[in-house]
Amino acid sequence: MEELKRKLSLYGLTMIAVGSCIGSGIFISPADVVKNLPNPVFALLAWCIGGLIALTGSLSFSELGSMFPNSGGVYVYLKEAYGERTAFLYGWVTLLVINTGALAALSLAFANYLTFFVPISEPVKIFIAISTILVLTALNAKGVGLSQLFSNIFTGLKLAVLVAMIIAGVFIFGDVDRVFHFAGSFDPIQHPGSFLTALIGVLWSFGGWHHASYLAGEAILPQKNVPRAMILGTLIVTAVYILINFAYFSLLSIEQFASSERVAGDAMATIFKNGGKMVSLGIMISVFGTIGIYTMSAPRIYYAMAKDKIFFNSLAKVHKDYHTPYIAMWFQAIWAAILLVFWRTFSDLVTYTTFMDIIFMTLAGISLFVLRIKKSEVPRPVKVPWYPVVPGIFVIISAAFVINTVFEKPKQAIAGLILLVIGMLSYMYFRKNNKTNVKSEKAM
Repeated sequence: MEELKRKLSLYGLTMIAVGSCIGSGIFISPADVVKNLPNPVFALLAWCIGGLIALTGSLSFSELGSMFPNSGGVYVYLKEAYGERTAFLYGWVTLLVINTGALAALSLAFANYLTFFVPISEPVKIFIAISTILVLTALNAKGVGLSQLFSNIFTGLKLAVLVAMIIAGVFIFGDVDRVFHFAGSFDPIQHPGSFLTALIGVLWSFGGWHHASYLAGEAILPQKNVPRAMILGTLIVTAVYILINFAYFSLLSIEQFASSERVAGDAMATIFKNGGKMVSLGIMISVFGTIGIYTMSAPRIYYAMAKDKIFFNSLAKVHKDYHTPYIAMWFQAIWAAILLVFWRTFSDLVTYTTFMDIIFMTLAGISLFVLRIKKSEVPRPVKVPWYPVVPGIFVIISAAFVINTVFEKPKQAIAGLILLVIGMLSYMYFRKNNKTNVKSEKAM
């Protein structure tokens, strides 16, 4: 049987970690943060806290990645700590909503930004969005070497766009003094929930650094390079996010910032006449690159599930020439296209169930404590520093978000529970069906 080939370098994995984080969020969500924290110092502090959370997560996952250098990442960690059922539910939620919903949203955003340059009708937007997913899936199915090249190029381009904006805003055209001498009356002590609410947009923008772990089965020296890539990627993204927000504050007043629907475009419009269009092009490049990475990374979870005989067996097939899980990749692409066709119907479901991702990330963080006891004999080439403080911070803050969602948005929790029940029934079906098939094969 064909197997995945190890071709991904440390640089390639780092670009995947960076590119998975930087999509459209950093160009838009900073305004939502400022609405909740109308003071540059506190808003920048929220981005620093977001970076701290991501860093504690990547440090924790670095030990897990060094222990289990296999394709699937979080799926593998959950399976080793809690068993197949929990791992299956993570893969189930990722396929049904989290990753395919993100693909649908990103591809639709890509089509929407095209309207800055060419008038496009709604049906054409859907066609362009679906075509984008299919074309990038076809590209990534041609081999992980080509996928690595694509990721390197487009992540490099999006970083170049952001660095150019940082230089323009902070060092050339912006008013840096405005950031340090803002006289505001906002007191975070009187609004304790503001930080938690503001962090929703922050963590959304940071999400994705762990995608490098999905591709561990195709990484060169995975025990070392996967952990390094997650940590380096998180540090790069944190530095860029803090500096780009600093640039926004240097170019916009607090009122302009908070009321902006396209903060990056409005900030650049203060410098260049066509600044909005320039930023729109940058966002299109950024989103296009992220779509490409998502079409490549998450299918490795479904591939791992199929290898474990708890999903469709065909998803474990590897292309004989390109050495990619091509059926798993096309399976994801088709489901994302279906979500796009019925996007208005499914948008609420996607919104209601995204918090499930945080639940499983919390469980993955706890798995480090579990595996220190349960799998103490497994070698750990990389160990999380300052254990148990670092993973403890990640778990506590992540759990706080889960608990807050249950109380503040019970509809999301109910929808998530329904999704999990369906997943449990599906797990029972696949487990029973595959056991029957194995018995039939032995009898023959």
